[in-house]
Amino acid sequence: MIAIRTTALTRVYETYEKSDGIWNSIRGFWDRKNIQKIALQPTTLEIQRGQIVGLVGANGAGKTTLLKLLSGLIHPSGGDAEVLGYRPWERKNEFLRRMSVLLGQKNQLWWDLAPADSFDLLARIYDLDRRLAKQRVQELATLMDCTQVLKVQLRRLSLGERMKMEIIGALLHEPDVLFLDEPTIGLDVVAQNAIRQFLTEYVKNKRPTVILTSHYMDDIAKLADRLLLISRGGLVYDGTVDGFIGKTESTQQIRFRYDSPLTDDLRVTSDEVLKKGAQEFQFRIQTKQLSEVVKTITGFGTVHDLKIEEADFEEVIRQFLETESRVQPSRNTH
Repeated sequence: MIAIRTTALTRVYETYEKSDGIWNSIRGFWDRKNIQKIALQPTTLEIQRGQIVGLVGANGAGKTTLLKLLSGLIHPSGGDAEVLGYRPWERKNEFLRRMSVLLGQKNQLWWDLAPADSFDLLARIYDLDRRLAKQRVQELATLMDCTQVLKVQLRRLSLGERMKMEIIGALLHEPDVLFLDEPTIGLDVVAQNAIRQFLTEYVKNKRPTVILTSHYMDDIAKLADRLLLISRGGLVYDGTVDGFIGKTESTQQIRFRYDSPLTDDLRVTSDEVLKKGAQEFQFRIQTKQLSEVVKTITGFGTVHDLKIEEADFEEVIRQFLETESRVQPSRNTH
């Protein structure tokens, strides 16, 4: 069953170019150069109910724009979308009761209140049974090991604790569709893992439809069963994480040291030269070059601590986006 469907969904922002100087500013009132920035190119996709979709891309690629359109925070410039059978930007109460959006860089809870008070207020807003809502808060807080801070003023909590409280607030009314925009941004490794494990268990048990954006590729690799890669406002990949890794050129990272510094430069590939006088080396090569490179470096001297590592998911995506940015022309129009 389809939870989210878009048809040529587009968002264009229009601004104007302001020239330097007072006279040029005044002249701009009647002679203005308008600039259109395409934040989201015509996008058509379908997402099944219960599916977890990872939305990945560089800053400014259009990820948050897509989430804001699907959650109804902004109107499209063209195209159409349905989420649970509703047009999001119509903001009908029936739709708002069944969805939730969490923006990792913006608070939805009240800064000067304790989270428990904010949750009580949210329960009233969503017309929830207050007793059941309190029970649900306790269950979620227990799963994230944060019951001890429920009555502490939000402003006094650490970033990781605040994010846990924000997640509880977003899940209080048990939404059918959940939009998570950078839920682990700025958190330390321990807090990231705690939130990641919680979301894994929650999604497994409740089966909501989730769209997740993140700069931490572990979030996507461990939580999502579908990957959408967006670049310059357009989708450039739609498939599985494993399929994406298989589609990109496989690389390996080599680390090693010789028992003494090199007495001459050593070329190991057409692009990689090991410099004279150095002793420890680290570089990346294509997997198909591996056997020849290892043969070259071991034939030149005694090698110690040789390590060969697969490229991680984040590195694969970074390389893919770099390639996209080189081959795609700018889509800003004047």
